[in-house]
Amino acid sequence: MKKKMNLKGRKRKKKNKIKLLIYSLIIYATFSYSFYYFMKSNEKIGNEEFINMLVRGGNANIISNYKTVNIINSTVKLLMGIDFRKPNTIMNETILRYGKIKKKKSKTISLSYNDDYSNMQDLMEVSDYIKDPNPNNNDSPIIYLYNSHQLENYNNDNLDIYGVTPNVLMASYLLKEKLNGMGINTLVEDANMSEILSNNNWEYYKSYDASRGLILDKIKKHPSLKYFIDIHRDSSNKSITTSTIDNKKYAKILFVIGKDYSTWQNNYNLANSLNDLINKYYSGLSRGIITKSGMDVNGVYNQDINSNVILIEVGGVDNNIDEVNNTIDALSFILYKYIKG
Repeated sequence: MKKKMNLKGRKRKKKNKIKLLIYSLIIYATFSYSFYYFMKSNEKIGNEEFINMLVRGGNANIISNYKTVNIINSTVKLLMGIDFRKPNTIMNETILRYGKIKKKKSKTISLSYNDDYSNMQDLMEVSDYIKDPNPNNNDSPIIYLYNSHQLENYNNDNLDIYGVTPNVLMASYLLKEKLNGMGINTLVEDANMSEILSNNNWEYYKSYDASRGLILDKIKKHPSLKYFIDIHRDSSNKSITTSTIDNKKYAKILFVIGKDYSTWQNNYNLANSLNDLINKYYSGLSRGIITKSGMDVNGVYNQDINSNVILIEVGGVDNNIDEVNNTIDALSFILYKYIKG
């Protein structure tokens, strides 16, 4: 009798497990198909919405791995291969799994870092100016982020169909949000560099002249500013611009310092201090510091304005936004450590 009861109990448990599995599959299929059809009818997410998605799910905003949202995320990641902290996985694993969405050919323009000014028109075809989704008016900012080459774009595979074009301006907005969240008042230059060049009938090589005027203007408006960071991306291939640290992929950092001005060593010292911190906390993330001088290069990069003006290459042409965002997390931590001690 007891054996029969145990047998019935086991059968009941087995049926319950099968039911739970079936219900889970139904829920997953419903969610996945619903998400797919919603996105198919609404392909244009837009860069601003995408930045907010990244900021809300960024590692810098996660205090504990044991929050309910993280437990749910871990479960969904296990069952469905989707990590809600990485919007790319939602698009790759869910939408693209069911049916094919017509997709324009992905194109990423290779632009030699800082010194090749020949293909502005090509860049304008694939990369757009991005409006700041969260403009802020800090009373006393200490970091000013800007992009002399705003349109330098990253790999946009699986994102271009949604109207999302990751570029260095997006990276600046992400860094600003994370630094502000850490209590370091930061602002980003959101003037449209392409418009400035066009309005002044300037060629692309005049980008540093355009950003120079913006820097000087910000110094007048915000005397509290201490650090000025020009964010670019390199044109080297992914094997050179990517690093894996603790099973997470990062877009490598490269510091560029001009030597065609008398006080360049001061700017180099700042880059060197930041580079030392990166090597301490994120070994393998930095590609080091290069100096530029002589003919056919800029050699100044507006670093003669202030000893704390530096140029940072964040990743390269083949890096995706997840890798860039991981690096932005790391860079925000490094800047926090340097400034706060």
